[in-house]
Amino acid sequence: MRYPFQAMRMTYVLAGLVSLLLLGACSTAPQPSPSQPLPPLAVPHLSDEQAHDVAIHALGLVGTPYRFGGNTPEGGFDCSGLIHYVFRQRTGMAPPRTVAALGQFGQALDAQSVRTGDLVLFGNPVPTHAGIYVGEGRFVHAPSTGGTVRLDHLRARHWAREFAGFRRP
Repeated sequence: MRYPFQAMRMTYVLAGLVSLLLLGACSTAPQPSPSQPLPPLAVPHLSDEQAHDVAIHALGLVGTPYRFGGNTPEGGFDCSGLIHYVFRQRTGMAPPRTVAALGQFGQALDAQSVRTGDLVLFGNPVPTHAGIYVGEGRFVHAPSTGGTVRLDHLRARHWAREFAGFRRP
């Protein structure tokens, strides 16, 4: 009779461990000190057509389940996994797989220069979340555990507070 209780206890322990892992949502690997930023990563420039293809492909993934560490439509996405997958599929480019590294990827942009296919970063001093800009103040991202890839607006209260900047691959 002890075995069913031991199995239940093990199930609860495993469920607790999984919950702790999922609480990280879109967290990234250890982040550099703000006093020692990473050097920018050199990347090829995207054409307008490639940037448009990136945005369209990202929109097509809206509704895909979120999964921490996920990087495929079948398995789900976290925020950097979504970006990595879309850019690899549409441009052959392989962006960094952590949000902290995405913060140094490509070139920084001001809001007047942003176009579809650019990256949107959130969190300061080091980015903790990212998405793909699709135009008209909107972006596609994989926001959190239990959610799905979705389309949001930069002016939404939460995202406006967390906005860190744009980057062009």
